[in-house]
Amino acid sequence: MVRMSADERRESVIRAATSEFARGGYHGTSTEAIARRVGVSQPYLFRLFPGKKAIFLAATERCMEDTVRTFEEAAKGLEGEEALHAMANAYTRVIAEQPERLMMQMQMYVAVAAAEAEGDRAFGEAVRAGWMRLWDTAHLPLGADVNETTTFMAYGMLINCLVAMGFPPEHRVWEGLYPSARVKGRLEK
Repeated sequence: MVRMSADERRESVIRAATSEFARGGYHGTSTEAIARRVGVSQPYLFRLFPGKKAIFLAATERCMEDTVRTFEEAAKGLEGEEALHAMANAYTRVIAEQPERLMMQMQMYVAVAAAEAEGDRAFGEAVRAGWMRLWDTAHLPLGADVNETTTFMAYGMLINCLVAMGFPPEHRVWEGLYPSARVKGRLEK
């Protein structure tokens, strides 16, 4: 059996943590469950990360990085409406094909509110910084138009909520969204 390096093991922890946190949220996920999914002991987990918060923030960072990369790759060489539809199509494909990423995003936002209610502003600052990277990544291809970027991001959050609530693609709630923002049925991909 080939041994993993610490960096490879950290990667496996981030992937496992994303899956666990996506389902259980920050407070509902134990480090024991993450360690078990990775196949390591909790003490080893804490040699890689100083604690649960660090693991959650690493998973948060990865989720945001992946979404930024999705937008960047989709909009490469495009501007305006072409960029908008390319980013929307790419994002709806991601959340249909990788629902854990969507659920991790939703858990991140809930975790910020809970942490700030407990007096932990640093947690929210990290998530807000990731959100601003998403904003900036969409902003330039959309012509650096604040209204276009706001509308695009608002549609994205609406899509997140509709998908998280389980509205099927054919439901009337999707009718008001521009076609590239509609989540396709699993058979339509």
